[in-house]
Amino acid sequence: MNGKVLIVEDEEKLAALLADYLAQAGFETHRLGDGAAVVPWVREQNPDLILLDLMLPGRDGLDVCKEIRGFSSVPVVMVTARIEEIDRLLGLELGADDYICKPFSPREVVARVKAVLRRAGGGSTIQTHGLVLDESRYLATLNGRDLELTAVEFKLLLLLAANPGRIFGRQQLMDRIYSDQRIVADRTIDSHIKKLRRKLADIENGADLIQSVYGVGYKFDQPQ
Repeated sequence: MNGKVLIVEDEEKLAALLADYLAQAGFETHRLGDGAAVVPWVREQNPDLILLDLMLPGRDGLDVCKEIRGFSSVPVVMVTARIEEIDRLLGLELGADDYICKPFSPREVVARVKAVLRRAGGGSTIQTHGLVLDESRYLATLNGRDLELTAVEFKLLLLLAANPGRIFGRQQLMDRIYSDQRIVADRTIDSHIKKLRRKLADIENGADLIQSVYGVGYKFDQPQ
């Protein structure tokens, strides 16, 4: 088996279709149709990935994702028919690893699931200046303390720290972080960087690992 996938979808026919395609690709699948049942199931069963619909009976998918991120780094791929930008951004802020909008091809879902699991399972570890980034667990610590990053913040910091001194423009960062080419405003990257800096500074006063290059973008500056 390639891994255990929890499908959280209240449309029974769609859930069954996704389960069939994922099973054919070698995944063990489980289905839930009620948002209130997800967190207890995840705590007990420890899936390798969750396909999480946003509009669910019992409990909203965004709330479910937020609670899961409080105790688990399991990859979460949100599935939704709500394509408004605020929903996309809010979902990623809460720690979703990817986003798929309805309608979609089941084959696309299988491909995205495989891609997310590859990223989660084949991660590297970066250590520099007290900063440790464990890509396999989406865990970031500074001086031994958890930075409590969202998925997007982690991806940004990992990309910058893996290329110390290299300047990345906002568009480059967006292209790397949002692999499905969703439309994201420049200020969104600025907002993520601002939050990253704050979290770093909260642990180490004066930490300035991420620097702005006026009119160009951002770089990771490893202290001497």
